[in-house]
Amino acid sequence: MALPINIKDLINGGTVEWDRIEFKQGWNPENIIRSICGFANDINNWGGGYIVVGVAEKNGRPILPPYGLSPNEIDKIQKKLIELSYKITPNYIPVSQPELIQGKQILIIWVPGGDNRPYKAPTTLGEKASHVYYVRRGSKTKKASLSEEKLLHELASKIPFDDRINHQANLDDLSLSIIQTFLREVKSKMYGEITKLSFLELCQRMKIVKGSNEYIKPINAGLLLFNENPESFFRGAKIEVVIFKDSIGNNFSEKSFLGPIHHQLKDALGFIKNNILKEEVVKIEGQAEALRFYNYPFGAIEEALANAVYHRSYEHQAPIEVNVRLDRIEILSFPGPLPPIDNNALKKNRIIARDYRNRRIGDFLKELRLTEGRGTGIPKIRNEMMQNGSPKPELITDDENTYFLTFLPIHKYFLEEDLNGYQKIILGYCETARSSAEIFANLSISNQYSNYKRQILPLIEYGYLAYTNPVVIKSRNQKYILTEKGKKKIQSYSNG
Repeated sequence: MALPINIKDLINGGTVEWDRIEFKQGWNPENIIRSICGFANDINNWGGGYIVVGVAEKNGRPILPPYGLSPNEIDKIQKKLIELSYKITPNYIPVSQPELIQGKQILIIWVPGGDNRPYKAPTTLGEKASHVYYVRRGSKTKKASLSEEKLLHELASKIPFDDRINHQANLDDLSLSIIQTFLREVKSKMYGEITKLSFLELCQRMKIVKGSNEYIKPINAGLLLFNENPESFFRGAKIEVVIFKDSIGNNFSEKSFLGPIHHQLKDALGFIKNNILKEEVVKIEGQAEALRFYNYPFGAIEEALANAVYHRSYEHQAPIEVNVRLDRIEILSFPGPLPPIDNNALKKNRIIARDYRNRRIGDFLKELRLTEGRGTGIPKIRNEMMQNGSPKPELITDDENTYFLTFLPIHKYFLEEDLNGYQKIILGYCETARSSAEIFANLSISNQYSNYKRQILPLIEYGYLAYTNPVVIKSRNQKYILTEKGKKKIQSYSNG
């Protein structure tokens, strides 16, 4: 039975976080049943995990090429898995799939978060075994502590919204063509098996439907990704991009993106890339390589918008808003992050969430490489802004976590600023490269840092002046030269 993921990417940690993968060189049923129980309990709502049998590990990473299993071993393991499933309370049956990796046979056991948690597994497969709760702590399976047992019972009635059955929908509300496109894009072997499966079997293998044979219904994640018009089930399931053309907000244009949420995300990003982003190339006198930067780095926008699609609540009727203002982009979604994440946590370099709102949606987006692994999205936004030379982004929520707002300030080069009298003189004087001493002598003011900070530095930040030696900014031979943007600014004053 093929799985709806790319197995090579899975083995290499490309789409699933390492903490959600457990490698086993050989078959140990007592260890395996505990790991199945831990993943099924899914105490952090990460979406369960994968057990890879036939691959040794070191510090949680696979040792390749695989150790491998014989076909006879795999057959016995799959039969034993069914037996083990009935030793878990309540019964839990994972999905298994043999795979050939680097010439060796291995077995992938897919363990999605269970609907009937909390689950217990026997401490031993021998006689007089007791049953206990197991959970995942990092990359290890452990017996649940008393506080973790309490949390598991609290979670029992809290199946994430995206993993719940939608009783207003039917099987034919799912689109075969969208599913086919997804499986082809992620390079799943299941794509090659589509013609051999009924549509119901295909949806069951993808875990996007649930229920008894007489009452099969799609789950919300299935409708959000594989229905042509998810907004007909979830009013707020759309992205709205508003481009403001003045600082007041009276003049603006607006575009809505509908359809499957991963299509919305791709289409909105494409629209922003083609209509909002601008590149600037600044040539430096005496330097072969020009400076290149954008008003907004695409990678930061991509990650911020993907985070909104992943982490918002689809029970909320408000859409995701992308407001493109003259000096910033604002990405707003509802509600805010789940506790304990608050404004203080959002200021940290790395954010570790204990819980996730949409575990299934996250898995699908990661397969499509539309979002990063756990905890890496916000650092990527900050790094992309820094690499572009942009101001730092701001991540904001309120005291009640009712919204999540990402501010991406525009690169200062693209700001249009009014200049004071000294600065206008500096621009005209620096048509030829000048040192700070020459500039201040021309202005008849002292050559000190406070004057540099007030008069020269803003001209550099706005892109009107450039360093002649940008590699060593504090070089004693540093000079300043007018840029093309600076020349246009001078011309604008002449025309005015």
